[in-house]
Amino acid sequence: MLPKKSNTHWIELDSVDSTNNYAMRLIHEGVAQHGTVVFAHRQTDGKGQRGKMWETEAGANLSFSIIIQPSFLLPAQNFQLLAATAVAVHHTISKLTGDETKIKWANDIYWRDRKACGILVENVIRSTQWQWAIIGIGVNVNQTDFGILPNPVSIKQITGRQINVKEFAQELFTELIKTVSGLQKQGFGKIHLQYNKHLYKRNQTVKLKKGRRKFETLINEVNMNGELVTGSEIKENFDFGEIEWLL
Repeated sequence: MLPKKSNTHWIELDSVDSTNNYAMRLIHEGVAQHGTVVFAHRQTDGKGQRGKMWETEAGANLSFSIIIQPSFLLPAQNFQLLAATAVAVHHTISKLTGDETKIKWANDIYWRDRKACGILVENVIRSTQWQWAIIGIGVNVNQTDFGILPNPVSIKQITGRQINVKEFAQELFTELIKTVSGLQKQGFGKIHLQYNKHLYKRNQTVKLKKGRRKFETLINEVNMNGELVTGSEIKENFDFGEIEWLL
């Protein structure tokens, strides 16, 4: 678990329980810096949304976390950072995989109807100040056998190409830092437009589930607060975690 190689911003690990956990330990130890990357060749207990595990083949995929100081945002504006991350990741992946790559609300990257990437943001908030954000990103890069997972896809499966995972991580990191810097300097408007431009199933009718209710509805957009706006004549807004996609 000791770093194989590190400098001010990059920590490379052969194996770790979770890159987000490692990043959180850096914050608690007082040694975290804005832009620090924790990159692992293997995760033994990777984290997904709502307590799910992120399963990945050692050495084949990208598992890394980036520590950000989002003090220019209020905690209530957390969707802005998530959207900036999704836009940056989408931009980097779609250069390889093309126009069928989309941002699935709120935090996944899909190619057609298959998941290529998941994003998990964990926060450290004290009083009313958003002190730290840990952006965990998992991308299926070179893995081709996913066992019983329902709908995964990798960049290699899409393109037929073997990708250098570390070089891909460095490119994604550069794009993310640029996008977050743009968020700070220029505000959320442009990023919000890009998020909706590439929104999965936008202007299409989909099946959703809320509790015991299953229904079909039109995907319109995601608003500035991060709510999914659905419906045609009568609109309904949903917070993340309220609904389940029935693909």
